[in-house]
Amino acid sequence: MKTVTLQIGNSDDKLTQLEWSNFIDTIDKAISIFKGVPHFAGGSASEKPWQNYCFVFELDDDPLVTKSFQRQLKDIRVQYRQDSVVWVDGVNLFV
Repeated sequence: MKTVTLQIGNSDDKLTQLEWSNFIDTIDKAISIFKGVPHFAGGSASEKPWQNYCFVFELDDDPLVTKSFQRQLKDIRVQYRQDSVVWVDGVNLFV
């Protein structure tokens, strides 16, 4: 297993509030479909002028799973007219 952090945003206001909510839900469902084990999900404070959201979860370390999931994320990103989704992965190190 590896830990993945996904970061998304809507600071350019391309998405309406409903679309933003749906974008978050769609990514959350994709994490479940790929059997991601959630550790954290949360976003920027609601009174701020920008919208950001972060998901942290464990995912199977199989390269085929990673590539398939990243293709799915690209499709979701395009569907919601977003320029990018940030993906960071690695192995947790307890210090």
